[in-house]
Amino acid sequence: MTDERRGPQRIVCLTEETTETIYRLGEQHRIVGISGFTQRPKEARKEKPKISTFRNAKVDSILELKPDMVLGFSHIQADIAAELVRAGLDVHIFNYRSVAGIFEMIRFLGALLDCADKADILERELHQGLDAIRAAAEKLPRRPRVYFEEWNDPLISCVGWVSELIELAGGDHCFRELASGRNAKQRRIEDPAMVIERAPELILASWCGKRFKPEDLYSRPGWKAIPAVANGQVYEINSSDILQPGPAALTDGVARIHDLIRRCV
Repeated sequence: MTDERRGPQRIVCLTEETTETIYRLGEQHRIVGISGFTQRPKEARKEKPKISTFRNAKVDSILELKPDMVLGFSHIQADIAAELVRAGLDVHIFNYRSVAGIFEMIRFLGALLDCADKADILERELHQGLDAIRAAAEKLPRRPRVYFEEWNDPLISCVGWVSELIELAGGDHCFRELASGRNAKQRRIEDPAMVIERAPELILASWCGKRFKPEDLYSRPGWKAIPAVANGQVYEINSSDILQPGPAALTDGVARIHDLIRRCV
């Protein structure tokens, strides 16, 4: 039976969030290739060919799949996109950095795949989940100061949607002024002493897929005086749950942040 829905029928997803979203929309039969970094949903890793990392792609393998559309994310994939465009493929690169951008991506995919009704349902479900966490956060006795480390050398503070979710979940993000930076260089913390000065009560780390080493953090000069370090309030969050700008961040990611904030206070 052929799919009567309009829109691309053969899609390559260079990032996890587009793969997860398309699965959540029930349109996974359209996906013919995924990123090797994809963790969500688990069945995607079993069902779909892996044709890329975040920075590199097997262009010949992608061409062999004969996709109608390739979906990617951010300026980091610009070179991949350019090569695929030169090869004659249709490519769309999302480049948002906010919670609102995640919802715009979901609506875009709903329209692209001719399933706007499914996208509306998914969006409502995600908003309801966020509203529930926001309501729970408002009942907390106080808002702890939270430092989120996205990279350790140099120190990089978190991207915009993570900062927003920290605030929604009941924390005060220590480096909120850096969150609008569209690339990692713009979110760099030039002096580690700045973290000491801002005295976070909770430290969250997700090193872009690299295993977090708490001993690295504990051994930094002067960091033992930070309340979060002194009180053992230092935790890792799976990058697949929080650094992929899709449904995972708005469900498991923000729920994990809220749970750790709740324990902290």
